Amino acid sequence: MLRVVIADGQEMVRAGFKMILEAQPDITVVADVADGTKAVEMARSMRPDVCLFDIRMPGLDGLEATRWLAGPGVTDPIPVVVITMFDLDEDVRTALQCGASGFLLKDCGPALLVEAVRAAARGHLLVAPQVTVRLLHHLRTSAPAGAPGPPVDLTEREADVVRGVAAGWTNQEIAANLFVAVSTVKTHLAAAQAKIAVRNRVEVASWAWRAGIAAG
Repeated sequence: MLRVVIADGQEMVRAGFKMILEAQPDITVVADVADGTKAVEMARSMRPDVCLFDIRMPGLDGLEATRWLAGPGVTDPIPVVVITMFDLDEDVRTALQCGASGFLLKDCGPALLVEAVRAAARGHLLVAPQVTVRLLHHLRTSAPAGAPGPPVDLTEREADVVRGVAAGWTNQEIAANLFVAVSTVKTHLAAAQAKIAVRNRVEVASWAWRAGIAAG
């Protein structure tokens, strides 16, 4: 069982997240708290597999709480998935710098929430497709047109999936456009990430624009 600690200032939100996660046979919520200070205390004492933190909380905010549990220099860090109402570039950058293992919006839907928790527990980093889209404008304007990328031998299907990620598509949208199963998209994406040596969708998109293979 994956053990999760939830921290969010709104009781109804915590209850909703708990209901979604505990509907899964492999996930249990061991604590839910309303502020970041208590969240850090609970996480340090209970050592959950994953923490799910809102950014805006009383006391210690979710970004600083993430830094305390997973930031640079932390011994034996605990994976933290940050979830927020606000799709702000600065929050995304700060969360990742603080060591977050995921960044989601609260309207992400149950499937992506569960996927992010499981990914964090496996040591992977998942950034919501909507967040990736919001960062694409910066990537497009900062990457020189046709900038050569490192030589990476992607298969045709892997390159197609990478282009889909760079376009901001979800795995479901990529699957629909390529007429393949979502599981196939995940397999190709994992293979591409390993070859490119990146950890998440934002880094995949960034690589695609630098390498000049993203659709204009």
